[in-house]
Amino acid sequence: MATIAAAEKKIKEFNFLWEGKDKAGKAVKGEMRAAGTVVVTSTLRRQGIRVTKIAKAKAGGKITDKDITLFTRQLATMMKSGVPLLQAFDIVGKGHSNRAVGKLLMDIKSEVETGSSLANAFKKHPLYFDSLFCNLVAAGEAAGILDSLLDRLATYKEKIQAIKGKIKSSCFVIFNCGCVCHYCCNHDIRHPRF
Repeated sequence: MATIAAAEKKIKEFNFLWEGKDKAGKAVKGEMRAAGTVVVTSTLRRQGIRVTKIAKAKAGGKITDKDITLFTRQLATMMKSGVPLLQAFDIVGKGHSNRAVGKLLMDIKSEVETGSSLANAFKKHPLYFDSLFCNLVAAGEAAGILDSLLDRLATYKEKIQAIKGKIKSSCFVIFNCGCVCHYCCNHDIRHPRF
């Protein structure tokens, strides 16, 4: 029994995009997570769909600080306008262009649906949500001011993003000046004298 469970864990699954026709001849398409194309085909055949095309879905990309900042702002705006938390996660997760962010948000949503607090759901993803973020969300939940705290967090993250952008552009300018100086010194370029 333990060896069967261990063998099942080792099977790697991928996302597949598929197109086909249902019993009525209507064109249908969708996405399915499976170990291979044979599994997708057989599963869809059992559902009465004749598959015409299957392709492995491209990876969603990586999640950046900009993605988390945008998500925080969107969540804060929706919470302030009275949208329920789970519905807000649904809207932002399904509407995000980066599939990896959408998957992350759906994972957090499912953790909250099972009874976990929002702060604890964020704590399970420390790569994207630092302790400051999680602790402020926990304080907002406890005090009942989650919407205003998310707004403050979003503003803070936006300011941090702006500062990082200025630092990067400053470093780029300094690097370019250094390159020009190095080139001028090594190639004996002098200023013309009048």
